[in-house]
Amino acid sequence: MSVRELVVLGTASQVPTRHRNHNGYLLRWDGEGILFDPGEGTQRQMLRAGVAAHDLNRICVTHFHGDHCLGLAGVIQRINLDQVPHEITAHYPRSGRRFFDRLRYATAYRETVGVTEVPVAADGVLAATPAYTLEARKLSHPVESYGYRLIEPDGRRMLPERLAAHGIEGPDVGRLQREGSLGGVTLEDVSEVRRGQRFAFVMDTRLCDGVHALAEGCDLLVIESTFLDEDEALAVEHGHLTAGQAARVARDAGVRHLVLTHFSQRYTDPEEYARQARAAGYEGELTVAHDLLRVPVPKRR
Repeated sequence: MSVRELVVLGTASQVPTRHRNHNGYLLRWDGEGILFDPGEGTQRQMLRAGVAAHDLNRICVTHFHGDHCLGLAGVIQRINLDQVPHEITAHYPRSGRRFFDRLRYATAYRETVGVTEVPVAADGVLAATPAYTLEARKLSHPVESYGYRLIEPDGRRMLPERLAAHGIEGPDVGRLQREGSLGGVTLEDVSEVRRGQRFAFVMDTRLCDGVHALAEGCDLLVIESTFLDEDEALAVEHGHLTAGQAARVARDAGVRHLVLTHFSQRYTDPEEYARQARAAGYEGELTVAHDLLRVPVPKRR
């Protein structure tokens, strides 16, 4: 069975707390797993969440502050220890290559698995597969940072009433799908466009064009909301978003499910993030993330 879900491995900004691990997020997309921003302790959180090294196909790092990348060493070594049978692709800002190299080879170990590095140097497409296109957009943070966006190709949805009107049934439906036409009836005559699903991952950033481009039309948006609205000046100074800012981005972009995360340890009531997001006018499905949470990608409309 194909699964599309977000597995939250950690939600703390800057330092872990008693209840929140450093960042870490796994997107399960059918048969693939994309690991975003593996902070310190990610390998252990994977164990707790039932995620194996074999589940990983890509690693995407937004930037090289420690809470977003210190787990790379352990994750990469675990990939090799478990002898993952497929190649792993790693994306990260090209300006931080020296940090990636240091983390990849932080200690001695037997390297048995190929990790293909595809650094990000500008906005654009990083990978195109039959299942999705992976894009990057530059963000606004004190160090170079990129967000990621996954787009499923559009498909077509067969319309039973139109098939029946043309007398097409049984094996002929599959034939029409494969060949594009049958007895003068085209695929467009009996189907409609089924919009591909969209996912975006936005971490440490101020408001900028990249944030809005990544969020546009997403079914599931994972976005940092380090600060509450009363500390917006601090957010701008340190290159972060508030809960209200993140929610307004999601509202204006038509996001169906908003996941807030990357919380400052200065706040004790996580529900205040939800209250401020609603006050900002976001009316879609809303999740204030916590460690080991699983969030399904919304079903197609």
